[in-house]
Amino acid sequence: MQANIAIGLLETTSIARGIETLDAMCKAAGVKPETAAAISKGKYIIIISGPVGEVESAMAKGVETAGDTAAAAHVIRNIHSGVLSALNRKIKAGRIEAVGIVETRDALPAVFAADAAAKAAFVQMSEVNTGKGIGGKGYFIVTGDVGAVRTAVSAGVKAIGEGAVVARIVIPNAHEHVVEAIG
Repeated sequence: MQANIAIGLLETTSIARGIETLDAMCKAAGVKPETAAAISKGKYIIIISGPVGEVESAMAKGVETAGDTAAAAHVIRNIHSGVLSALNRKIKAGRIEAVGIVETRDALPAVFAADAAAKAAFVQMSEVNTGKGIGGKGYFIVTGDVGAVRTAVSAGVKAIGEGAVVARIVIPNAHEHVVEAIG
C-alpha cells in the first residue's frame, strides 16, 4: 500500500462536460489522470491519482465544474498500489493457483471493490476495468492461492454490497488457456 496516495473517481453524464471537468481538475491541483474516457451510455469517467490533499482539491473543482452532470464522485485514500498498477491494464500474473473475478453493474464500484479485495488478502491484482467497451460495467481480476482469492473476492463484494454486483467467481486451478486470456 502506498501511504498518502489517493485516487479520485468522477463520472459525468456528458462527455463534453467530462473533458472540460478533467481540464479544470488538472489545472486546480497536482494530480495525474489515470483514466479519462468516454464509456457506454454517453458517460465520461475520470480517475486521478496523487497526494490526498491534491486529489481532494481536484475533486472539489471537478464536482463544481461538472455541475448537474456529476453522476458520482468519490475519493479513496491510501489506495492499494496493486489496484493503481492494474487500473485499465492487464498485469501478467506469475504462477496462478486460482482466479477471482468480480463484475459490477457500474464502472466505478469495481475500483472500490478491487481496493478492498487487495487489502483483504495476499493476491495479485491482474486487471481493474472501469467500463470502457463493456457497456458501462466494471470488473476486477485477482490471482493467488485459492483461500486468498476467496477472501479477496468476498471482501470486494462486501465493500460495495451484493446489489452492485453482477457476478462473483472463483476459479480454482484455472486452465492454462484462461491464464493466458487474463494476462
